[in-house]
Amino acid sequence: MPGVSSFRSRLVRAVRGTLAGLLAAFAALAVAELVAAPVRPAAGPVTVVGGAVVDRTPAAVKDFAIRAFGEDDKDVLRLGILAVLALASAVLGLLALSHRRAAVAGVLLFGAVGAAAVLSRPDAAGAVDVLPSVAGALAGGAVLYVLATAAEAVSAATTASAPGPASAPGPASAPGPASAPEPASAPELAAAPEPASAPAGDQAGAGTRARRRFLLAAGATAVAATSAGALGRFLAGRRGQGAVASRAGLVLPAPASPAPPVPPGAELRVPGVSPFVTPNRAFYRVDTALVVLRVDAGTWRLRVHGTGVTRPRTYSLGQLLARPLVERDITLTCVSNEVGGPYLGNARWLGVPLAGLLEECGVRPPSRGGAADQLVARSVDGMTLGSPVEDVMDGRDAMLAVGMNGEPLPFDHGFPVRMLVPGLYGYVSACKWIESLELTTFDAYDPYWVKRKWARRAPIKTQSRIDIPKPFARAAAGPVTVAGVAWAQRRGITRVEIRVDDGPWRDAELAAQDTVDTWRQWSYRWNATPGGHTLTVRATDGTGEVQTERRAPTVPDGASGRHSVFVTVT
Repeated sequence: MPGVSSFRSRLVRAVRGTLAGLLAAFAALAVAELVAAPVRPAAGPVTVVGGAVVDRTPAAVKDFAIRAFGEDDKDVLRLGILAVLALASAVLGLLALSHRRAAVAGVLLFGAVGAAAVLSRPDAAGAVDVLPSVAGALAGGAVLYVLATAAEAVSAATTASAPGPASAPGPASAPGPASAPEPASAPELAAAPEPASAPAGDQAGAGTRARRRFLLAAGATAVAATSAGALGRFLAGRRGQGAVASRAGLVLPAPASPAPPVPPGAELRVPGVSPFVTPNRAFYRVDTALVVLRVDAGTWRLRVHGTGVTRPRTYSLGQLLARPLVERDITLTCVSNEVGGPYLGNARWLGVPLAGLLEECGVRPPSRGGAADQLVARSVDGMTLGSPVEDVMDGRDAMLAVGMNGEPLPFDHGFPVRMLVPGLYGYVSACKWIESLELTTFDAYDPYWVKRKWARRAPIKTQSRIDIPKPFARAAAGPVTVAGVAWAQRRGITRVEIRVDDGPWRDAELAAQDTVDTWRQWSYRWNATPGGHTLTVRATDGTGEVQTERRAPTVPDGASGRHSVFVTVT
């Protein structure tokens, strides 16, 4: 059937074009990764385009991504970028079958997008950062041109070898007496014409050879790209070995001011309730870094400068560790934490008191005549967070942390040094991988999140959460333990109450309070009756303020409202 055969030919041709486009994209990414390894791994096109997407995403969309995907949001973004790239590559591969130059131009356009993205990043190291995107685009364009040419050669050879329509028989001759044919003379035989085309067997062989050449080119591209990508990852890993070795060899000094002992009874040990100290591996991570930074502690430096800094300084990690260190239990909270959400944790931190360091550089808070009211912390990847100088220097345990739960900071929590300020949401206080502290004013500079419509000042709101029972849990009638945590850093928690459906508020039992900067566990013994019930919790902080029931989203300064769970009792 000619129609079916024609459709099959077009389909096979499209598959070859799609494969050419996908292999070209694979080669482009692999070459870009290989070039990025010696230049700067963070300059790889997927990373920089992903970072540019994060930078330009509205706050509400970022908030949705964190709610929907949690700490997997970065993986989802990377997969999304790769999916879009794969789709675009398939389209360019199809285009290249008939318009190779236009398709190659499309690949180069993607390289230009990557170059523009890397130059837009706050941590861009200059023109050298565009090399991975440019090299990847050139490699991808060349591969697409070669593979598309080979694919079209297959189509041409296949078309030439396809059988033509059968010839119709000629008109019948009138019957007559049979006669023997005259033998042809030698000159006539010599003058017999050559066949007009190659035999069908030779044409079929040409198609087979063309297919083989295309498959060999595609296979060689796949092998070469895989090798280039593996070499790039190996070289990038080698670059990070210094950071890994510096962390492995770091011995934290004993604190000059150890953390006060956790009082007996601070841990209720109720199954299902968040432990009083959050293990490092379980501590939440929310940031914009698509790749966890690995900073070598041996070459790391911290610069203190800006308005009102009369004695600018630059510190090495060794110099910080030589100072008197403090150890404190502090609960951190992310501003993206919804009511009842998981983005908070409590850890024992070891660090350099930040107020003393700033005073050594000549900084004074505004209440004592200081010229700067904002402290801008800058990360090695260019992230900026702004904290009120008054809060940093008002006597709370603001610090440059070097240790977390008895070990050097994990890489994904900011090794070698991060900043934290009790009582403030992380986006205005908890800069990871910090490399600069600049004194300025709120009027003069808007940090990263403020430019994206988040509040300049963000004290943590009074909140509580039900850990057990879980939402939509089923329980047997009778005594049921309801338990969770409550927090109001810098104010502490003095009361937690539970309400069943629309009944009266009942006092929960509070665990012992460690400090006003840590969360507090609570539990309530509920005599559950059959049916569906809604449990609601509210907390009261040390100032007497009761947790509001008014619902507010996380943007611009943190969520508010009361956490509820629905439980079915049988």
